[in-house]
Parts: sequence; structure tokens; C-alpha cells
Amino acid sequence: MNTETEQGGPATVRTGRLDLVPLAVAHAGEMAGVLADPALHTFIGGAPLTAPELRARYERLVAGSPDPAVVWCNWVVRVRAGGRLAGTVQATVTDDGRTAEVAWVIGTEWQGRGIAREAAGALVALLADRGVRTVVAHVHPDHAASAAVARAAGLAPTDEEQDGEVRWELRL
Repeated sequence: MNTETEQGGPATVRTGRLDLVPLAVAHAGEMAGVLADPALHTFIGGAPLTAPELRARYERLVAGSPDPAVVWCNWVVRVRAGGRLAGTVQATVTDDGRTAEVAWVIGTEWQGRGIAREAAGALVALLADRGVRTVVAHVHPDHAASAAVARAAGLAPTDEEQDGEVRWELRL
């Protein structure tokens, strides 16, 4: 994995097959299609957003957290072969940069190809390189695929639950 800075902004993370590209409002149109399958929301909740709704959400995310103690880091996942977007990864960094809560969503069309595993692993590695000491994810107990992604990224389940999801953790 390597990273590149785009015009002084957040880094693009490159893996074997993927580019994790810093989220931009312009990604909303394509991402609305990637995230359009209602089945994708079985474990993450909610419903698919329209392109305008997703654009408004991305505007808020790109603007950054209103809390100066919280940093929002969001990337779209682009499959380099073909250049299409496949999903997102994100980290909410707190505790003076020592703790990050991570999440990933890969569109139904792209699932089962190891994309979430590769993207989440790259995200955790980037966070570790930037000094994060604790990585946390919350995974629905019935979501075996997401649990496998968390495990592959080095996280382990804890006995804690929040909103019906198991807390997974990696201490670096």
C-alpha cells in the first residue's frame, strides 16, 4: 500500500487493486448507483439515498466535523481495473488522534471479491501509520461477511455491544 497527496489534500491510498480516493461531492452521482440496492441496507439500516440526498450528505462530510476534537476521514473505493467506484471506507478519529472508529460499505455488485477486505486493511494500516492506537468497528452479529472483513483487518470481537452491534477492536 502507498499513499499520494492530491494537491495538498488528503491522501489517496493505493493497494494492489484499489484506490481509496478522498471523498468529494462529485462522487455522489456514481455512489448513489453503487449503494442503490435495498438489500445492502439490511445490516447497516436506512434506505438507499438518491443522488441529491447523497450529494447533501457528502457536502456535510467534506466540510468536516463541527467538533474540532473529531476528524472525519472518508474515501470512495475505486477499482483500478475499469475505474469504477465500488463503495466507501471511513474513519472517525478522536482522542487526540489515538482512536479511530472505522466502517466500510461495498456495493452489492462488488461483494464477494475481497474488495472490502483489501480496502479495510489499507485503511487500518494508514491509521496505524498516522499514530492511531485503537481501531474500533461495530458489526451486526449476523453479518458474517463484515465480521470476516473486521477479522482480516486485525480487529477482534469484544463482549461489548452498542445499538445491537458487536464492538470489534484492535489495539496497536
